[in-house]
Amino acid sequence: MDNQISKTEILIQRIVLLTLTILLAVPLGFFGVHLVQASDPYVKSVLSLTGNPIQGHAIFQINCAGCHGLEADGRVGPSLQAVSKHKSQYGLIHQVISGETPPMPKFQPSAQEMADLLSYLESL
Repeated sequence: MDNQISKTEILIQRIVLLTLTILLAVPLGFFGVHLVQASDPYVKSVLSLTGNPIQGHAIFQINCAGCHGLEADGRVGPSLQAVSKHKSQYGLIHQVISGETPPMPKFQPSAQEMADLLSYLESL
């Protein structure tokens, strides 16, 4: 009987330890990702600048409107209306420059152009 109680106690301890490990790992993982994102020199440069939404709209019209629509309401590419409510600034920057979601091309704007584009996207 003591052996049965001991196995149950060990199982409970393992479950509690596993739960605590997961509860600690998740926030630490998010913190680590944030540190890596914030250390990217291009991202730091973009986020240190003040964007001009009028310039950003012009950049959008030239480079993005063909797929995302003249007012970012979607065509071939998805609508970008309220996109800044769904993606972080880092996520938006990464989406624009990475080329990881074909058919969207890899786009390498200057830091100021990217800040302007972010400012425009945040105004949608």
